[in-house]
Amino acid sequence: PLTRLAQPRDPAMIEVTWLVFVVASLVLIMTPGQDMMIVMSRSIAQGPGAGVATAASVSVGLVGHTILATLGLGALLRASEWLFLALKLVGAAYLVWLGVQLLRTKSAELAVTRGAPRSRSRLFVDGALSNLSNPKIAIFYFAFLPQFVTPGASHPTLTILVLGLLFAALTFVIKGPVAVFAGRLSTWFQSRPSALVALYRASGVVLVGLAVRLALARRD
Repeated sequence: PLTRLAQPRDPAMIEVTWLVFVVASLVLIMTPGQDMMIVMSRSIAQGPGAGVATAASVSVGLVGHTILATLGLGALLRASEWLFLALKLVGAAYLVWLGVQLLRTKSAELAVTRGAPRSRSRLFVDGALSNLSNPKIAIFYFAFLPQFVTPGASHPTLTILVLGLLFAALTFVIKGPVAVFAGRLSTWFQSRPSALVALYRASGVVLVGLAVRLALARRD
């Protein structure tokens, strides 16, 4: 059975498949993507401090998406439990699609370019605004977060808020150290493209497996 925080329900608690959520989040965060490359490129171009500032800005942007997702999904939850169930199934299908895209990776390079120097405050603002204005992240949040809310949970809106904030925090916990060690990581990935391909494919397998498990989990 999936791990839950409270059983039976407690009005002061929120019910989440915590273990699965943390595993899925870490897989997604650690898979090299646009945000990871931006953090690494800033670190290499302007030093670890710039990279850490960029990582922090990405997390702040995710907090903004969390608030938007909470408001939107909260309204949906109040409107219809069946609509929310449908959203969960669509979200599981979206996770499968993400996993398949990773599985289809044939070659990959972590291209890190040097940008024009900017102040850390400017890097922070630019990173946060860039993240907030990315519609793909908004869609991802709407598809991802509901997968881990227990059907019939006492406080589903609060649960989504907590999950989103936790995802943002995990993002900084992972990307902050990446910023510090960006130079070494960049050199390692560029010299071993096959290792990066293997990472993408392994991440794809995990995502597909998690999506199937979530979609088929017994709904109490």
